[in-house]
Amino acid sequence: MLYTILLALCFGILEGITEWLPISSTGHIILLRHFLPITLNDAFFELFEVVIQLGAMCAVILLFFDTLWPFLRKKSAEDRRATLALWGKILLATLPAALLGLLLDDVIDKTLFNPQTVTITLIFYGVLFLLVERRKRIPRITDIADITPLDAIKVGLFQVLALIPGTSRSGATILGGLLIGVSRPVSALFSFFLGFPTMLGAGALKVLKFCLSGETLTGSEWLILAVGTTSAFAVSLVALRFLTDFVRRHTFSAFGLYRILLGVAVLLTFLL
Repeated sequence: MLYTILLALCFGILEGITEWLPISSTGHIILLRHFLPITLNDAFFELFEVVIQLGAMCAVILLFFDTLWPFLRKKSAEDRRATLALWGKILLATLPAALLGLLLDDVIDKTLFNPQTVTITLIFYGVLFLLVERRKRIPRITDIADITPLDAIKVGLFQVLALIPGTSRSGATILGGLLIGVSRPVSALFSFFLGFPTMLGAGALKVLKFCLSGETLTGSEWLILAVGTTSAFAVSLVALRFLTDFVRRHTFSAFGLYRILLGVAVLLTFLL
């Protein structure tokens, strides 16, 4: 039991670090699961994965509550309208991945959730990050309020790529933002906000499937969920602050290089 609790802690920490950085949380979890002996059954582990993502999501709510909640007393009528407009763009950007995710969820789970797919996507998008950051450009959008509904849809279409494990939801949306002329800080911030409805929807779908399967949770499994979720939440607070500060002063090239090195290391592991 102690080993399982430590395992839940490791997965929670990994989720908290990688969910918001453009390096693929799902990819890292697949790889860690591949290399560490797992004592949890598959149905529960699928539930565990999405529940700890919800823990990570709660960190966004805490850190950006003032920005995302339109009904704060200190907000003027104009501020409320701006916040509601932001929510409209967030939901608009969420639609493409949500619709395709509902249609292809089972197919993706069965065919693409493996270390080989993760290796390929880690390297491919790592190279893409390096290429995008080599371009000299002046951002067209430097404030999140300036993102238009059309811009939101474009970023949402990039988020569809994240249905493939190893791509990274934050990585796909940040890349999309950069390519359409959004500044690095705003791309990262909009990516954080997109995580809320995306992970909430994915989590609700997985929980529903678990309940319909007739599975029930034991006391030890509730403890495992609590440990993983709490650690993901706590570490996400640090990761969100880190990335928010980092992109004000640096490019995403370091993350691209990390993805390539990790992908090569995994590839060599399988070859050897």
